[in-house]
Amino acid sequence: MTDPLNDSRRDFLKAAAVIPAVAAAPWALAQGASSAPASTMNASASADIAPADRVFITNEDSNTISVINPASNTVDTTINLTSFDEDVRPPFRFVTGGVMPTHAAMIHKPLYHGCIDAHGAVPNPDGTLLATSGRGSSNIYLIDAVNRRVVGNVANPQAGATTNPERLSSGILLGREPHEPTFTRNGKELWVTLRGEDRIAIIDVAQATQQLTSPTGIPAQAVRAYIPTLNGPAQVWFSKDGTLAFVISQKTAQLDILQVNADAKGHSRPKRLRLVDLSSQDKPAFTPFQKLSPDGSQMWLSHKLADAVSIVSVKDPGTVLSTIALGELARPNHLEFVDNARGQVTYMSLARVDDGGPNGAASSRLAIIDRSVPVAQQKVVGMVYTGGREAHGLWTNPANNLLYVAHEQDELPGTPNAGQVVCSAFDVSSPLEPKLITQIPLGALKLPSGELRNKKSINLVYVRPGTKGQTA
Repeated sequence: MTDPLNDSRRDFLKAAAVIPAVAAAPWALAQGASSAPASTMNASASADIAPADRVFITNEDSNTISVINPASNTVDTTINLTSFDEDVRPPFRFVTGGVMPTHAAMIHKPLYHGCIDAHGAVPNPDGTLLATSGRGSSNIYLIDAVNRRVVGNVANPQAGATTNPERLSSGILLGREPHEPTFTRNGKELWVTLRGEDRIAIIDVAQATQQLTSPTGIPAQAVRAYIPTLNGPAQVWFSKDGTLAFVISQKTAQLDILQVNADAKGHSRPKRLRLVDLSSQDKPAFTPFQKLSPDGSQMWLSHKLADAVSIVSVKDPGTVLSTIALGELARPNHLEFVDNARGQVTYMSLARVDDGGPNGAASSRLAIIDRSVPVAQQKVVGMVYTGGREAHGLWTNPANNLLYVAHEQDELPGTPNAGQVVCSAFDVSSPLEPKLITQIPLGALKLPSGELRNKKSINLVYVRPGTKGQTA
């Protein structure tokens, strides 16, 4: 029997081997960073972990959220977004008659009402609440980041030894393909891009909480408005002062910039400020992720199929300051900034998988861009293996000396965490020389009828509840 995972990997490597641009990249042979697992993290990095700190990772194929305690770098809980085992009858069971279903069969089981394709994740400004999108189920869920549970779950009337104690909330239905949610800077609203459409859903957070927790009667109306935008909107990110919203797309090479135009109560009344042509920077028209620089002066856009990242001015909204090439078939996913006393960098997670990673295993890499130099001089100055396959989400701790990276693909046979999806922890006390601390296998959600392996990690956020974070 053929292994489609290995077959696809072989095809990928064959394709990569015939493209000389990969080897020609200035950083291709010089790693400039340590990818060997460190036995312990830097003492100062360890000291900067608060007791309530947690790393949340959305797992798209298992429809779960892994929660990692950075103090131990282990999974301390898995949040269940499936609706399995809420009933003793076979149509509700994950494992039925000793048979564990495939992913497709799992989400199409009769009477399944759980999340389909858990994907986006973002914390609110004070880190007490997370929003998670179900791409396939067309809804969003709110997660209590303090107690690490789904907002709106109710007691399961059929709870028992072989059933779950809670019944999963239905979340809030929005529209086709909700990709990434983002809280406004004042925390009053959640903007969700509907990637399968050409609009953004704007949700009143207080009303959403009331709607999700209302036991009976007519619930509050959480969706305040739908606003038109680009076709295939992938994500919104706000300027530091909260007055501008930047909207990227995976279907058109444009950037939509909106004025938030908040009223006296802090609710938005969006107006388009500018529509920016990105056809020179992103010919394939596929920009899935963006993030604001720490000083608030730049929005960085990840062009996945163009293998590049663009830097856009916020002061002169939409002016493209620079576009940095990341190498042929780099396939950048997310980006993260680390600024501390020893350097200023941008890390780009690359989906591409190469041989020769930690322990000789296949691994993706992080591209390291030095931001201590003028924008025109910024470029990739190094690469480091991530210790996992198909790197995706990444996020730093508040002190900017730890970095966590999520991965989509399982580890290959013969490797230390074979058959597991892993999260990688890095010591970035010296940002230009990140050191891999450990690979964290994500394990499984233990359902009454069997174990559901956490699989295909996408978004990742590091949260310290009660502390202003990156969306504040």
